[in-house]
Amino acid sequence: MPEERIAQLENEIRELKTVMSMLMYSDRYFFSRDIQIDNGRNIQLSTGTGTRFGTGTSQRMGFFNATPVIQQTTTSQTPSTFVANTSGIVDDTATWAGYTIGDIVAILRAFGFIA
Repeated sequence: MPEERIAQLENEIRELKTVMSMLMYSDRYFFSRDIQIDNGRNIQLSTGTGTRFGTGTSQRMGFFNATPVIQQTTTSQTPSTFVANTSGIVDDTATWAGYTIGDIVAILRAFGFIA
């Protein structure tokens, strides 16, 4: 093998080592770009101790292009406006910001947040 080709391969190995060291640490992978998953591909998790998305309450997360927010509490946002039904009591026709309790449950179920 010519010396020029050997030098080229050694250079490519050094470049690969640099890329790998940017991606892998001893206990995690680090990505500095978006991750795109192809159609029909899934993320499979083990059944042991479980998996967390976000390891602190001040880390931000958003779904479906919503602005990422920290973990929500009853004081972290302005409550939705309650609109009483004609009876003035809370039942399945009362709304909060236009949503009934049934709407909220259906939406949470549709996205898999509750069964």
